[in-house]
Amino acid sequence: MTTLTASEVSARLGGRQILHGVDLTVAPGRVTALVGPNGSGKTTLLRTCYRALPVSAGLVTIDDADIHSLRRRTLARTVGASTQEPVSLGGITVRESVRLGRTVKRGLFEPFGTDDSQVVDTVLARVGLTALADRDVLALSGGERQRVSIARTLAQQPEVLLLDEPTNHLDLHQQLSVLTLLRELAADGLAVLLTLHDLRMAVEYCDAVAVLHHGNLVATGPPEEVLCAAVLREVFGVRGEVREGAGGHRTLDVMGLAGE
Repeated sequence: MTTLTASEVSARLGGRQILHGVDLTVAPGRVTALVGPNGSGKTTLLRTCYRALPVSAGLVTIDDADIHSLRRRTLARTVGASTQEPVSLGGITVRESVRLGRTVKRGLFEPFGTDDSQVVDTVLARVGLTALADRDVLALSGGERQRVSIARTLAQQPEVLLLDEPTNHLDLHQQLSVLTLLRELAADGLAVLLTLHDLRMAVEYCDAVAVLHHGNLVATGPPEEVLCAAVLREVFGVRGEVREGAGGHRTLDVMGLAGE
C-alpha cells in the first residue's frame, strides 16, 4: 500500500504565491477531501501531487521517494489523476477512451491484451458506463464525460487516486454513486484524495478533511473535528455544526450565514 505526502509544499502561478508550506498525508485505505473557498489553492495542491505543477518549495513524496525523481511511466503507474475538465477525444468510443488508461501498463508498441479488456469491462461497470461503451465520447453529456475521465484513471489501476471535483456536472444520484465507489476503492487499499465543494458530502463520505484557506492548510483530520463551528464561520462564512447520528452517521447542519 502506498502513501502520498506533501511536505512544506509551496507553489506559484503566474508569479503569484498560491500555496504556503502545506503539509498533507494521503494514506491508503482512506478518502481525504480537500475543501476550501474558491481560490484557496485546492486544485493547485492537487496538481503538485501528480507533477502537473512544480513546487517552488518543499516536496511531494510517494513512500519517501520524491515524485520528481521518478520516471514518468513509474509515476503514472502509481498515481492516477482525473481532472475537473477532462480532455475528450472525438472519433473514439467510451471503451477506447477508457482503454487508454491501460497504456501505462504496456510498452510503447505492446498491443492490448485480454487482461486489459477485462480491466476495462470491470471499470466501465463500476462507474455505470457499460451501456454507453460503444458511444462516441463527444456525443456524451458533460456528466457522462466526467465519468469517462474517472474510468480512464481507474483503468490505470493506480495505488493513489487524485480527483479534481469528481462530482462536478453530475446529478445527485451520480454524485452519490461516485462517492460510494471511492469509498469502496479506499476499502480495497487505495489512497484517495479529491477536491470537493460540497461540505455535506465531505462530511458524510470522507474519512478525513483538509481545509485550505488563502493557500494555507488551516486544519486536517476527521470531518467532525476539523469542520467545527469556528472553521465553518471563519473560512466558509456560515454557521453550522457536524452532528453524529445513529450508527456513527455524520451530517453537516448549516443554519445560515455567519453574522446573521
